[in-house]
Formats: sequence, C-alpha cells, structure tokens
Amino acid sequence: MPQIRDPGRGHDHLRLAHPGRAARAVWRVEATPATSGPLHDFDAEQVWTFLGGTATVELGGETFTVAPGDTVVMPPSTPRRVTAGAGEGFTAVVTAPAGARAVLPDGTVHGVPPWIA
Repeated sequence: MPQIRDPGRGHDHLRLAHPGRAARAVWRVEATPATSGPLHDFDAEQVWTFLGGTATVELGGETFTVAPGDTVVMPPSTPRRVTAGAGEGFTAVVTAPAGARAVLPDGTVHGVPPWIA
C-alpha cells in the first residue's frame, strides 16, 4: 500500500485499506512537530484516533488539545484543522467513507485526496 508524503505540511499518510475494495478508507497520519494542514472541510464524517504525541484541533469554531487515546468525530460540513504539537508531532489513524471529498473554505471542491481515493 502506498505512502503519500505531503512535505509542505509535514504530514505522511499511509493508506491502510485497498482503494475500490472497501466502503471506508483508513489511513495513518504522522505529523512532524508544529505543522498543520489548511483549514478545510469534508463532505463526509471523519473519525480521528490519536495514537501518539499531541495536537490542537480546530473544529467548527472550537479549539481543543488531544493526546494519545483521544478520538475526535469530525462531522461533514464542519471546518477543521489539526496542528501537531510543538514537541513531538502526532500519529493518528483516520477513517472516512471512500471517496470523501475535501472542500476549501470558499466552497471550492478540492476533490478526493489520494489517501482516501
């Protein structure tokens, strides 16, 4: 299964399920310290379970800190951003329906990320 690097954001994504063979995509995110993805949204629910490190999650106008063992359910149509902790980054396993599409803050459909496709 492919590992997809997103070096501009300090995230590695490892797809854990074969595309086209499952109703849900599952992937592992390894984020380097103090990095974050862009503020964005998805057209489907995502579930993040944090395995290591810490992160700050911005979700629907709220901000909170997560640690190993925490699970965050991110509803569709809810802006989100995950920022890795400054000391050690984080590792998480994420799941979403296969084919879930990313949406930018201005409403532009960005498409299906390769780790979800």
